[in-house]
Amino acid sequence: MANHKSAEKRIRQTLKRTERNRYYRTRIKNITKAVKEAVASNDATKAEEALKVANKDLHKFVSKGILPKNTAARKVSRLHASVKKLSAQIA
Repeated sequence: MANHKSAEKRIRQTLKRTERNRYYRTRIKNITKAVKEAVASNDATKAEEALKVANKDLHKFVSKGILPKNTAARKVSRLHASVKKLSAQIA
């Protein structure tokens, strides 16, 4: 274990940050998975609703500094393309 007060504090900070980062990583995976599953099940309305949530949340993570802007834009763009492709197939 740590021998200094500052090292103990750094351990506490690291644990907090690890938990926080785990939450955001899991959230990003889950919202993208929801869109992909809706597309896979050929449910356009469900896919569009999931895409709205994904777009909102990913851009919220950008504003909080969790995700780089271009990364979020790339993820949203790819999800949007898959939903658009599904809508074109159904129509």
